[in-house]
Amino acid sequence: MYGIIWLADMQELLGDLECFIMLVSAICHDLDHPGYNNSYQVNAKTELALRYNDISPLENHHCSVAFQLMEKPHCNILKNLGPEKYKKAREGMIFCILATDMAKHNEILNQFKSLLPNFDYSNSDHVNQLMKVSIKVADISNEARPMDVSEPWIDCLLQEFFNQSDMEKLEGLPISPFMDREKVSKSSSQTGFIQFVLLPLFESLGQLLPKLEPHIIMPVRKALEYYSDMTKAMEEEKRRKEEQKQNSKEELKNITKENGTLSLQKQNGQPPNTRVPSPGAISTGSNSAKERKILKSGNPHSNNPHSNQSIVGKTNIKAK
Repeated sequence: MYGIIWLADMQELLGDLECFIMLVSAICHDLDHPGYNNSYQVNAKTELALRYNDISPLENHHCSVAFQLMEKPHCNILKNLGPEKYKKAREGMIFCILATDMAKHNEILNQFKSLLPNFDYSNSDHVNQLMKVSIKVADISNEARPMDVSEPWIDCLLQEFFNQSDMEKLEGLPISPFMDREKVSKSSSQTGFIQFVLLPLFESLGQLLPKLEPHIIMPVRKALEYYSDMTKAMEEEKRRKEEQKQNSKEELKNITKENGTLSLQKQNGQPPNTRVPSPGAISTGSNSAKERKILKSGNPHSNNPHSNQSIVGKTNIKAK
């Protein structure tokens, strides 16, 4: 959040109090997070869901804890604000922290986009929407960091998601989307998240504040390329393993067939790799050596129309 404020000169565009509100909201926006999202809170009927009537239970809780902490004398960073500024700061922190509920993502983004053609910094509603979008960008800006910093955090986040889906399975609750360890991979989840959530949001803010593009938009595009390549590599590896598995099945099938043939030959008293002669090639034992030679090598009198008759005749004569 600090980086966005500094890079975009938001002190000049918005003012000190607005920047203060965004900074404190960013610090407090996940206070006392239990590690299970709003979907779980509502489905499991947790104390937080009951307290806040299923309406952004986590974000309402974070905001409430923040103001409870700031009531303590050693934490009260708002104590020197006058009544009007305190009211504005409290209102600003509430709407900024509640804006981090991803269930409201499309609504907030579409409202902000509608303001872009005629954005007015003197209009408080426009400024409030900018503050909401800014803290949302800061909240999910991990992919704008260098890969060696961002990727370990992705691993931690996925583990948190998997822990939740495991708990949902144990409790018989609906499994939250993109959290099932049996169906989700890091590359596929990040590719979809960057493509359909991060980039549309970041590019919208960059349209109003172009100074941010090289710092938060270009790195996210590179991250999308990185995870897309990882997805392709994993798919290729999966395809290669499937081919190897299929080839192994074919080899096993051939070996089994060959072993069956050898076993049959052994039972018949034949040496291995010996062909079983066809019935027509088996000698009756009553033919002469010349006749056996003819049967073995083929009929040498094929051009003689009387040859077959002469052979049959000879055989009949001998049989008599």
